[in-house]
Amino acid sequence: MTAEVTGHKDLPRTDDLPPLPYRIALPMRKVAKPYFFRKYKLTIHHEDRFPLTGPLLMAPNHLSLLDGPLLGAIAPRMLHQLGKIEVFGGLQGVLLRRVGQIPVDRSTYDVLAVRRSIKVLRDGRVLNIYPEGTRGPGDFSRIRSGVAYLAMVTGAPILPVAMMGTRLPAGDIEGFPPAGSRVDVVYGEPFAVDRVPFPRRHSDVQAVADHIGDVLRAHVKAAVEETGHPLPGWRDQKDPDD
Repeated sequence: MTAEVTGHKDLPRTDDLPPLPYRIALPMRKVAKPYFFRKYKLTIHHEDRFPLTGPLLMAPNHLSLLDGPLLGAIAPRMLHQLGKIEVFGGLQGVLLRRVGQIPVDRSTYDVLAVRRSIKVLRDGRVLNIYPEGTRGPGDFSRIRSGVAYLAMVTGAPILPVAMMGTRLPAGDIEGFPPAGSRVDVVYGEPFAVDRVPFPRRHSDVQAVADHIGDVLRAHVKAAVEETGHPLPGWRDQKDPDD
């Protein structure tokens, strides 16, 4: 699936931003991927659905601290990921920036983070954004409008991703699952929404976000049914609303 990519001079403009670095991340990915396969009983489902060229918005559910490093290591392409600004302090922050990650201040509307994200997509690269906005049950019961806005600005296709097992039932969202835990990563079918030129009304963005939420909820439900691996807190593989 391909998507039309807007120019860097379209609003919001991104032609004044430098490209995000990423080359240091490439050898790190080669080391990290086999490490995760050794540490966990890791299965990747439907990797063939992952577009190998062009801009892409990855939209995974978010269960634990493991999600970002794991996806960054196993995805077929190098990811630029959004992360809360609080983790970008000290040496860790220097490293995260050097490998092309994007800090975002969640206490305000972070214009620079938004523009950097748009630039990643306009450059034809992969942006990983957690539509739920924070770690939680991972069922996409609530999503934020950021993924809709980015898709409407750039026309980039959205790739649903279901993460299961990165947090155990009753596990700590600030921790990692123990070694040997079963982890499933299920890629969905990419889909696109119409690109909308400036200005973009809030009501239109919210309507697109609602549609994206429906698709993501359907994907995570199908992933649970396919793998037999429930999300934390799910008693079985049924719809969580049952």
